[in-house]
Amino acid sequence: MTYEPYSIVGAARNSRWLITCDHASNIVPPDLGGTLGLEASDMGRHIAYDIGADGVVRALADALDCPAILTRFSRLVIDPNRGEEDPTLVMRLYDGSIIPGNRHVDAAEKQRRLDAYHRPYHAALEQLAARRDDMVIVAVHSFTPQLRGRTPRPWHVGILHAWDARLSDPLIAALENERDIVTGRNVPYPGHLPGDSVHRHGLNHGRQNTLIELRSDLIEEPAAQADWGKRLAPLLEAALQKADL
Repeated sequence: MTYEPYSIVGAARNSRWLITCDHASNIVPPDLGGTLGLEASDMGRHIAYDIGADGVVRALADALDCPAILTRFSRLVIDPNRGEEDPTLVMRLYDGSIIPGNRHVDAAEKQRRLDAYHRPYHAALEQLAARRDDMVIVAVHSFTPQLRGRTPRPWHVGILHAWDARLSDPLIAALENERDIVTGRNVPYPGHLPGDSVHRHGLNHGRQNTLIELRSDLIEEPAAQADWGKRLAPLLEAALQKADL
């Protein structure tokens, strides 16, 4: 089976919604030998991928009857949610773990990884996003409950946005009405970085967008992933109706 750096769910669905998952996988592609020299325990951590996000995205795309695109390479190989000039594009140290396979990455290898993984993913994402003039992009990520040596993170969901909060504002309001969900704005990280996925495919084109961060301990199991996908769908639909007014 030929390796592809991304997968698309529901490609034929004609919907305003497009769900993206930049950090869906902890795969190290075959041309890198399938490993970056890390222990399996490290490759199972958040440093390698967004735990649980893949399952949430698939369930959410089914619930909204819309397409979704998901990466098939680890963020440690090259981070698709970073601009091409971002200094954290290829990480050598992440949350206390040294990445042996990235220790000697030079400019040529960085370009090779851009061409092999990062750019094909973004080209496919933009092709999907450009199918409709009214496309709405929802990026789904997960965050760890606590970084090493840091304080615990209390939020269940963080909604991230930059200057365009047309969809994020009503979505936050809808989530805050759910009494069992602790929601934060631009947490656990602030807004967006220049050149990241939402900036590139949403903000730069004037497309409505939002980024949903789910705490990973809430979506570790497939059943929880499916539940969150189904739960988020009607909240997003209601938020879009308000955003369109």
